[in-house]
Amino acid sequence: MCEVFAGQDPQRYRPVNRSVRIGGHSTSIQIEAAFWDLIDEMSASQGMSTSRFLSTLYDEALEINGSVPNFASLLRTSCLIYIMGGAAKGEQPREFHIVAAE
Repeated sequence: MCEVFAGQDPQRYRPVNRSVRIGGHSTSIQIEAAFWDLIDEMSASQGMSTSRFLSTLYDEALEINGSVPNFASLLRTSCLIYIMGGAAKGEQPREFHIVAAE
């Protein structure tokens, strides 16, 4: 049942660190390689470098929410919104609820 997921290339989920400049400060972000591929694609779709895209995303999230407690998680969920097509439609992300199996 899970062969598609379990059989994926381990390189896709290896952690990758990238040094970026956000809000005038240098920082390092560690997320999985597959997410970096999507972030690079998202950046290009916005006509921005990845560094500029990350900085813009952080600044906008800070302005909207007042803080960004976990930027790596924001990046991962942004990738989900992107692949689900929400960004193209200008929609807010759908809420998902995990239901425990009985």
